[in-house]
Amino acid sequence: MTSAPAILSTATAVPDHSASQEEVKARLRAVSAFPGRRLEAALELFDHAAVERRYSAEPLANLGVPRTVGETQDRYRVHAVALGQKVAAEALSRAHLSAAEVDLIITVSCTGIMIPSFETYFTDALGFRRDVRRMPITALGCCAGAAALARAHDFLVGFPDARVLVISVELPSLSLQRTDSTLANMVASALFGDGAAAVVLTGSGDRGVRILDTLSHLFPNSTDALGFDLRDDGFHSVLSKEVPALIRSEFGRLVKTLAGNHGLGREDLSCFVLHPGGRKILAFVEEEMGLDRDQTSPSWDVLRDYGNQSSASVLFVLHEWLTNRHPPGGSHGILAAFGPGLTAELLLLEWS
Repeated sequence: MTSAPAILSTATAVPDHSASQEEVKARLRAVSAFPGRRLEAALELFDHAAVERRYSAEPLANLGVPRTVGETQDRYRVHAVALGQKVAAEALSRAHLSAAEVDLIITVSCTGIMIPSFETYFTDALGFRRDVRRMPITALGCCAGAAALARAHDFLVGFPDARVLVISVELPSLSLQRTDSTLANMVASALFGDGAAAVVLTGSGDRGVRILDTLSHLFPNSTDALGFDLRDDGFHSVLSKEVPALIRSEFGRLVKTLAGNHGLGREDLSCFVLHPGGRKILAFVEEEMGLDRDQTSPSWDVLRDYGNQSSASVLFVLHEWLTNRHPPGGSHGILAAFGPGLTAELLLLEWS
């Protein structure tokens, strides 16, 4: 077994406030500016989202309260720093490492903007070195968690004695738009929840899950398929109904290419760590790859219990695989996430 960068530990965290889909629907009925009949039709999306509960940085009573961009960013700053510090400390503890042993911090978030990025607010408190490298990623959306692991892999291939800490914090509930009547906004309102996750990686993996290779794919002519528009009142979701079909059209080929580069076929892949972008995306990937529900249940469980947490979601699914699943040594799998661009990020994994 040759050496490869490996995942040593994961950690996840959610804010203190949570609500069921029915509670969120009731809140939207109370504050939405949509006409009644249209609102009820839109709220039917909630019943088909495969989400039962979501978490939010602010109490449910604050959901949909009009704010300026500045007011939203003030709240984002407070919650992002607190959640980011929490998961970073827990992931390091699980890896039996101190913050001073980290050589690169990669932070990802697309639901708020901070300059400097949020990890700078707790580097002193946790004890990171003054020469620690930092790589904030903002604009990759839901695929940024996977992309951060891929860029950590790239760094560790060049510096095999190094350690990397990846931190994702997403707070989409702060940007819920009560007056945006587009289908994209209603789908986002039915799907997205808040959360944070962290991963510790090392360059010479004799334990943990090894990252053998990575693959990025930018879909042609797809910049209007997925993303955010930043307006005076904050972020507005951009989401084409064609996204699941676009992903399905390429996913099998991408997996075949990545696995084939290491002499592996579809029959050699038993672990699928999939970003739960939504019910249709998961169902299409299952059908395309010939997967049964047991092989993808961690993704469905995360979608059900937390909603789509943007870049943090695939890291929540990875956490489920590492804590509740125990594939035999030598098992191979694919970690995959999809984001604006339209972009796919895939990693080839091997369990030790």
